Amino acid sequence: MRYIWSISIIQKRMSSIIQGMGHSREDKARSHERIVEIAAARLRESGTAAPGVAELMKEAGLTHGGFYKHFGSRDDLVAEAVERALHENEEFMTTLTAGAADSRAALETFIDWYASPEHRDSPGAGCAVVAFGADAPRADQRVRTAYAGQVERYLTHLEALLGDRQRAAAALSTLVGAVLVARGIGPGALSDEILAAARSSVRTMAGASS
Repeated sequence: MRYIWSISIIQKRMSSIIQGMGHSREDKARSHERIVEIAAARLRESGTAAPGVAELMKEAGLTHGGFYKHFGSRDDLVAEAVERALHENEEFMTTLTAGAADSRAALETFIDWYASPEHRDSPGAGCAVVAFGADAPRADQRVRTAYAGQVERYLTHLEALLGDRQRAAAALSTLVGAVLVARGIGPGALSDEILAAARSSVRTMAGASS
């Protein structure tokens, strides 16, 4: 009887340990997602050279020492955060244009958002192709591959809307360049002029393709 009771206690303890391990894994996964989410936004704002690990972990509500439970190095976090930011771009573009009546309406919606003062003024929630354009050439292969992949996906979307890959490449370059320059200038009349010119130019390309 005592033997059976002992087995029962052991089984209960083992069950409790296993459940605790499950909760621990879930907590770790949630913390990992939180760190990556915060890093994706901050890196879009500040570039891949900043901010530091301590700052990111503090914003995530975690200790600096806990960082290495999630990532082997800061470079690993940067690569995952860049991939996340670029993937979010893809999801956002799909959502943004989903309700459009036709390809022309979808293109108009995309142009109006991309070359807008709101996009210019919100780098943390904006396009990662703009945000990481200056950093990608100096980044590791994982980041460059992710960056090139998102550029290719943008071109695929724009080619479907414009009907021509060359015009798609010109449109993407115009939009990305305009937002980059507008952010460099900052809010104001000149910056708004740059964005308006980009919108007009891409619409002209769309008209030539129709």
